[in-house]
Amino acid sequence: MHTPPTQRTIAGTAVVSGFGYWSGRDVRVEFRPADPDSGIVFVRGDLEGTPAIKADIANRLDTPLRSSLRDGPGRVDMVEHVMAALGGLGIDNCQVWVDQAEMPGCDGSCLPFVEALDSVGTVPQDAPRRPWAVDRTVRLGTAQSWIEARPSLAGETLLECHLDYGLASAIGRQSYRLVLTPESFRRELAPCRTFVLKEEADRLLAQGLGRRVTARDLLVFDDSGPIENCLRFPEECVRHKMVDLVGDLALGGCALVGEFVAYRSGHRLNGELVRTFLCSGAIGRELGRCA
Repeated sequence: MHTPPTQRTIAGTAVVSGFGYWSGRDVRVEFRPADPDSGIVFVRGDLEGTPAIKADIANRLDTPLRSSLRDGPGRVDMVEHVMAALGGLGIDNCQVWVDQAEMPGCDGSCLPFVEALDSVGTVPQDAPRRPWAVDRTVRLGTAQSWIEARPSLAGETLLECHLDYGLASAIGRQSYRLVLTPESFRRELAPCRTFVLKEEADRLLAQGLGRRVTARDLLVFDDSGPIENCLRFPEECVRHKMVDLVGDLALGGCALVGEFVAYRSGHRLNGELVRTFLCSGAIGRELGRCA
């Protein structure tokens, strides 16, 4: 008889420190174990009353180039890499204590979060894990940018992402396909870093944003390739888009089973897909009850 998987939390406290790419402020992130069925909750330890912000699609804010959450007086920004690390490793319940609104950018990837979480390990909990299976094909977006969810005949989570910056760009056209497991996430996705074009970076600097960030902290592309940096994978850019997708899907608050295909998609479309099939009930079926 098949035994259903149980929820997991971390076995101890793990810490990651750094600075926010947008704000430039130092920030400390402390991952703490959490009770079954509590999900992922950010806690603003720097604010009066230590407000908690549930990592839930209903709390998602539509902010440019990043994922942000707000619940009452509390807000956290650029949460996608933290969420990707927790979701990619299959961690269901965790408190994430922070002392600033913006999460640290670290090296532009979620690897520092993964390494911190792996250093304490995870433990099973006395509660079943509740997956949500996509049961029909739904696509959102336009011909220029879209995301699609399909049923998985194999009962797994398969991700496929496509980028198209044109053949004249140093990024060019990239595609990547992966069956998501904690092992594949650690090996194939966690090291992949945020990337921007040089002209995009220049515009942000002109707005007074990202002044503390250098080309060593993420991938900045000019016409020749990454400036003062080297790629970790030939298709690192599209793999990083897959990291973002993992983080955005984790806002569903449950284990998602299906095939997710994205073409030039971003945080907004990713979030709309999660909202569509979890909040409106347009697609998907609960295997148990979604947290």
